Amino acid sequence: MTTAEGRQRGRLRRTLAMVIAAVTMSGLAAACGSTSPPPAPAATATTLGVPPDRQLHERVAISELPVPPTAPTDAAGSCTEAVNPHRTGCVTAQWGGLGATGFFPDSRYTLVGVRFAGAPAAPDPAAVYSGPQVLLVRTDGGAFAGGDAWKCLSCVPAANAQGVDAAQFTYPIRGFRDGKRVFLGHSILDCGEFEVSDDRCTPDRIHIYPIRWNVTPDGSGDGGAYREPRLNPDDTHLGWNYFPGFTGDLSPSATIQYGFMGTLEFDPHPATGSPLVPRYDLTNVTTLYNPAPQYQYWVTDGDALKINPAGIIGEFRGWTADGRAAVGLTPHDSGSVDLWATDNRTGQSRPLTDHAEYSDPMSASPDGRWTLAEQVLGSGRLDFISGLRGIPPITDLFTTGYVSSIRNNGQRRFFAPYLVNAAADRSQQINAGGDPNWNAAADPAWLADSTGVVYAENQVVTPACGGGNPLPCPASAEPGGRHSRVMIARFPDLAPQPVPVIPPIPDAVPWGTPYTPGVALPTPNLLAAGSYTLTGARHGTARVELAGTPLTSITVTYTAFSDDGDHTVDGTESAAILPDHSVNLHEHLTLSGRRTGTKTTSEPGGFTMKPQVLQNNFQATGTLTTTVDGHAYTQPGNGD
Repeated sequence: MTTAEGRQRGRLRRTLAMVIAAVTMSGLAAACGSTSPPPAPAATATTLGVPPDRQLHERVAISELPVPPTAPTDAAGSCTEAVNPHRTGCVTAQWGGLGATGFFPDSRYTLVGVRFAGAPAAPDPAAVYSGPQVLLVRTDGGAFAGGDAWKCLSCVPAANAQGVDAAQFTYPIRGFRDGKRVFLGHSILDCGEFEVSDDRCTPDRIHIYPIRWNVTPDGSGDGGAYREPRLNPDDTHLGWNYFPGFTGDLSPSATIQYGFMGTLEFDPHPATGSPLVPRYDLTNVTTLYNPAPQYQYWVTDGDALKINPAGIIGEFRGWTADGRAAVGLTPHDSGSVDLWATDNRTGQSRPLTDHAEYSDPMSASPDGRWTLAEQVLGSGRLDFISGLRGIPPITDLFTTGYVSSIRNNGQRRFFAPYLVNAAADRSQQINAGGDPNWNAAADPAWLADSTGVVYAENQVVTPACGGGNPLPCPASAEPGGRHSRVMIARFPDLAPQPVPVIPPIPDAVPWGTPYTPGVALPTPNLLAAGSYTLTGARHGTARVELAGTPLTSITVTYTAFSDDGDHTVDGTESAAILPDHSVNLHEHLTLSGRRTGTKTTSEPGGFTMKPQVLQNNFQATGTLTTTVDGHAYTQPGNGD
């Protein structure tokens, strides 16, 4: 076997992560001015980053986009004419006042989610600039007819948005390629014959329609709940996630989530199912999971454990640039949750990022050459559990949901924007050297000509800083003390590309499971308890002991194990799910080769953590420490 073949097999073997493929434990969720930031450091005493031999070196120029003025307070009427002479709204100063950004088919514009505050009461015309809304923002320094560099698209009369949940407007968002429609998370905005950038596209001409998918055999009821929907680049299909029986209180060890895909069909006169207003229905729905063995990546042959890189959806996050592969989350190395693309036709999966520690929000460049992935790598947040490369993600069968929950501290998100090449073997943090108190917000968006990306940032606020938290709260230098902003990063060496035409993808997903309302969802195909051996792609073995029905414990013994030929793992590790849904780890691993290190837990009790999915509140007993090339990386404090 050649070195290249070994490395490729190693990349595939490191998919050994979660029990569930399309059914997974959830991971729910810069310097200003023109700059050319230096590459991120490979390793320091405080954080790990992209290794020097894996770094891109694209030039980057970062600046801030114009947004509405900041409201002095969130109180009604505080957005006065003195604050905004054009009377076109004020953004709240609070965390998240500016959020997701969205693709628009003309590079002179981008979409931005906003929370307006301080609007006067009706019947004042400015009353419409209130709450969650979506803006079209100029990226070229120009202005709309009214003199602003932004235009509120969703600020329409109530009669033009019947049956729509306005709270869902701002995330995620994406423009259709006709320029006349915009996807607003759970609805679709339509300006009829005019592009939304046209000054003739006025609020009275805009209509917003809800989206519904059916979950009952007779088509009755309010339709199915869904989260993290993403419009396919073909403008015809939608992907989303669904938690059966979701209550909001989720244990990472017990959470089951399914990915779906459906076709958007406009129904002007619906006869059944709420809401009975013009709407988009999702038809030809497919569950992005198949329990058949050929779509599982845990494969056993006697006592041998092997990898089959297929069906890796995990939590659905979006689409590739051509819309022909669904993007989802699953671990790569142990403790590192990465992005994967799964072909809609064959179900075969390939990695889009490599050792991101945690990656979640993403955007594929329209020309298909790049991914803008927001990653936790470089922040230091997960180095203590994710930092050691070369360990296959076997105990991640239990720990992935916990890692996804500790990548944030409440509303502080440790994401930074990374440019990743199509081969997923090179990347760079595009705002390296920026203020670490400003963190990237979901989702980023590429310019239509593939020469730059737009992303929002939020500045850390209490209780994620100040008070009992050792991190002091920084003062905001943004206008009005705003704690959010919108950045644009341009890549001067990337030549503008034409916006590609994306033909509609097939409605059918041959590898998935067709969805029939009222019929039970497919049951996950789980590994059975027993003893197995995973053989390293280059050399060595990992002896795996699985116990419990359902599984409650994993023990792994590594003997000279190597997938890539560059790193060798020896030692033992174990993970156990406890009755209170916490997970207990014992780690005694040694890494040798290109990089050296250890991964150890305090004994005899080991390391126990119990963050809940969606809560992002790290709580642990004991310690877990990872050492890489002589630098020790330790866990955050409880609640930090």
